[in-house]
Amino acid sequence: MREALVVGGANGIGLAIATLLARDAAYSKIHIVDRARVVEEYACEKFEQYEFDLRDGDFALFDRFANVDTVMITAGFGRLAHFADVDEQHIVDSLSVNTTAVIRIIHHFYPRLLEREPLYLGVMGSIAGFMSSPLFAVYGASKAALKIFIESVNVELEMAGTSNRILNVSPGSIKGTAFYNGANDLSITTKLAEEIIANLRAQNDLFIPQYDEIFREVLNRYHADFRAEGRHSYEYKLQSGRLKKD
Repeated sequence: MREALVVGGANGIGLAIATLLARDAAYSKIHIVDRARVVEEYACEKFEQYEFDLRDGDFALFDRFANVDTVMITAGFGRLAHFADVDEQHIVDSLSVNTTAVIRIIHHFYPRLLEREPLYLGVMGSIAGFMSSPLFAVYGASKAALKIFIESVNVELEMAGTSNRILNVSPGSIKGTAFYNGANDLSITTKLAEEIIANLRAQNDLFIPQYDEIFREVLNRYHADFRAEGRHSYEYKLQSGRLKKD
């Protein structure tokens, strides 16, 4: 029987992915690493939960998952704010959780990625990692670093002769999660979770949800004039009502 690991699986898209994997009869256990625990409403007997803060200095926990063949890292956070309103601890924590922790986890699994046996490993990035994202500058920087890291390591994997790849999932705003102080709603997040799992199993290296519908045009505008698209992004976020003053 197969086992999977979902880092950040207690909430949001991570919870949706963990739940779908648990419904698959091929999986006997879904390991969930998160600061929080899955609430009773979404509990499942296949869930094995570990409470862990990704700002911790000791990542030895991740050496115990030798039997998993599927790893999805969805943990991360962001704050929509002017850079002037962001304190230094937020900067440190953002890069620690969104970037450094992800790279460290991948490092623990890297010998497995180099093997010929499949290891399905994915990371929740963001479309903010592909372009300037005013009012989301720290978050965007953390995801941009992941983008380049994943692209670079995937070339190393290719040159090493393995078919394993790291999947970069880079969506825009996701509804049905607690990211913007919302509530988990699996009826909303399940479709995206299904698409992510399909891309993992295909060993794709990049998945941008709604690419044809939205982000192809956005990225084209950005590459044509990144300053103008930055101003457009700034105004869009202001009008969204998501910007909160402390």
